[in-house]
Amino acid sequence: MAVMIEDIVKSVEHLLKLIRKRSQVQAFVDPTLDPVLLVPGIAGSILNAVDEETGKIERVWVRILGADHEFRDKLWSRFDPATGKTVNLDVHTHIEVPEDRYGLYAIDNLDPDMILGGDCVYYFHDMIVEFIKWGYQEGTTLFGFGYDFRQSNRFQDTLERLASKLESIHAASGGKKINIISHSMGGVLTKCFMSLYGDTFQKYVKNWIAIAAPFQGAPGYITSTLLNGASFVEGWEENFFIKKWSMHQLLIECPSIYELMPSSDFKWEQTPFLEIWKKKLDSNGNPCVMLESYSSSEAIPVLAEALVTNKECYCGDDIWLPFNLDILKWADGTRKLMNSAVVPNQVKFFNIYGTSYQTAHSVCYGSVDSPVSDLLQLPALEGKYIYVDGDGTVPVESAKADGLLAEARVGVAGSHRGILCDHRVFRILKHWLKADHDPFYNPVNDYVILPTAFEMEKLKEAADHGLQQVVAALRDEWEIVIADDVEEEKEENQPLM
Repeated sequence: MAVMIEDIVKSVEHLLKLIRKRSQVQAFVDPTLDPVLLVPGIAGSILNAVDEETGKIERVWVRILGADHEFRDKLWSRFDPATGKTVNLDVHTHIEVPEDRYGLYAIDNLDPDMILGGDCVYYFHDMIVEFIKWGYQEGTTLFGFGYDFRQSNRFQDTLERLASKLESIHAASGGKKINIISHSMGGVLTKCFMSLYGDTFQKYVKNWIAIAAPFQGAPGYITSTLLNGASFVEGWEENFFIKKWSMHQLLIECPSIYELMPSSDFKWEQTPFLEIWKKKLDSNGNPCVMLESYSSSEAIPVLAEALVTNKECYCGDDIWLPFNLDILKWADGTRKLMNSAVVPNQVKFFNIYGTSYQTAHSVCYGSVDSPVSDLLQLPALEGKYIYVDGDGTVPVESAKADGLLAEARVGVAGSHRGILCDHRVFRILKHWLKADHDPFYNPVNDYVILPTAFEMEKLKEAADHGLQQVVAALRDEWEIVIADDVEEEKEENQPLM
């Protein structure tokens, strides 16, 4: 019966692919634009499992039907400290990222066959649609770079693929330099690449725009992920996707996750802690409850003890999955590498970070009434968060602390994934990419600067279609904000405590 259902699902998927074929004709193309490469974050690329004996290809991330089974069977893996590679438990398959649509297919809609609730699996979809409206063209000025997000951000195979991608884009665009737009962990990957492949970066890259990058980690999110797992989507759609614990058993062996742990070298304005209400005995031997707080480095032994018995059954065998100190050592090397990164000459770096969302920073387990008596209880408990300002995943403090010479850093009120379809982000990107041809837009303060009388006269003389059309177009496209409105907006967007 299970086999019949699987065959039906695959038939439906094939039918949907045929129905959803779109015309490749594009109404408007701007040949003056410089090429753009989109780089996603963790879990932001379609992954296919390829059977090495038959060559059969199965999409294992993301899919709504049969998701958890295929995920556990084909994506679960172990870290090899000798190579720094995460290796499949299924030795008969390997993971590939599809290169269709010049790399954009893998990072556009993560489940192209999903009918209802499709926006929950959109990644760069809205941004790609917007860029095409501006005149970007797939394969000429618009490209994507998907990758196996289980691997380290300094995994050599991934970085070599990225180097080859930049070279091919440079050739396809007629020798133009490239604008990299990264999201989330894609910023960590790009920073590692810039550090190890500085000459290549300088040769091919014009601008790098990082969006919602956890440059100093995502403390609350990663701590709870290592102990309790993570959900890819929230709401009713969560029931159709990967189970939280299945995700945990994958991520506990992923160096990319350890590389997003809070940086212990960074001087946090608000230090992230792992806090535990513990049942103990006082100096007189009487039972009491105490709140213990652990900094990032102090929390390591706690995580190790809490996960010492963590295991999973795979093909009838018990696979032990404790907190991996080998991966932690590897991640420390990645952190040192990122700390040494420098933006090459003639390359401009920009940083957009999300604000105005409660973002987990410290995690607390237990309570005065229900204290923790054994650290082995932690994976089964739900942590309570202490929040700071951020995008819901990455704190502002971490995203802003890129450690690089930046042309601009701009905060935008938006959630971690929602920021990729935010109209204000589009407006900023359009200006930085010089796709707007608007001399009066100020992305740092995010409002339009009204021209002076002298500038208006100059524009009147220069404009092909007259000043009135130019001003009218500006009013249609941009929201005009006067100085008082800007001050009010700043007050509204104060950090959430």
